[in-house]
Amino acid sequence: MRLLVNAMRILTSSRFAIAFTGAGISAESGVPTFRGSDGLWKRYRPEELATPEAFKRNPNLVWEFYKWRMRKILEARPNPAHYALAELERLGILKAVITQNVDDLHREAGSKNIVELHGNIFRVRCTSCNYKDNLKESGRVNEFVEIKDLPKCPKCGSLLRPDVVWFGEALPREALDKAFRLAEKADVVIVVGTSGLVYPAAYIPYIVKEHGGKVIEVNVERSGITPIADVFLRGNAGEILPKLTELVRGLR
Repeated sequence: MRLLVNAMRILTSSRFAIAFTGAGISAESGVPTFRGSDGLWKRYRPEELATPEAFKRNPNLVWEFYKWRMRKILEARPNPAHYALAELERLGILKAVITQNVDDLHREAGSKNIVELHGNIFRVRCTSCNYKDNLKESGRVNEFVEIKDLPKCPKCGSLLRPDVVWFGEALPREALDKAFRLAEKADVVIVVGTSGLVYPAAYIPYIVKEHGGKVIEVNVERSGITPIADVFLRGNAGEILPKLTELVRGLR
């Protein structure tokens, strides 16, 4: 409880708090992670499914995998941790959520200012032209995942691909720049469920720290971020973040 109170005091005295989330927060919603004992890579090798080379070599296999992931994520729902972050934003404390996740659960929970560093699994983009489509927003996602043929661009006829960042690809410049600007401005970052091992995204808590900000980490185990955390809250985000949010709300 003492650590929760410390985290609450840091948050309520902040002027510009942000959150930085990884796969751990979505694992509590049943979304399989790429790392950990139940990670997808226990069954598949990354180079078989999530690289530009794999897509060029076997687009059918890659699309089969991503449609399977879409179905799994469509079955998932935001958990109390997602809703707690959305509530902190509603209260005016949290200014943005920077996420490494592609599952769209923060948006479903009600968060508004979201920076998706690794893309969004429900978006597709053309491999040749500038065409993009958000399948959830256009209401086509359920139809899309059932189509067996390779998806083609309606503008130029080229192959569509998931609008996510694959291994060996750079993060979207616009998203990364925005995330770094937010980190430079932030005086607090809540780090939730990330290994802290995937760069350049993992720099975000360090940027906050280097600019004099505080780091609150919520994780089931120690991570690459733990050594710089001012408060480390060990446990499930779905249990800890609602408690923290309730303490914060009590002082508003």
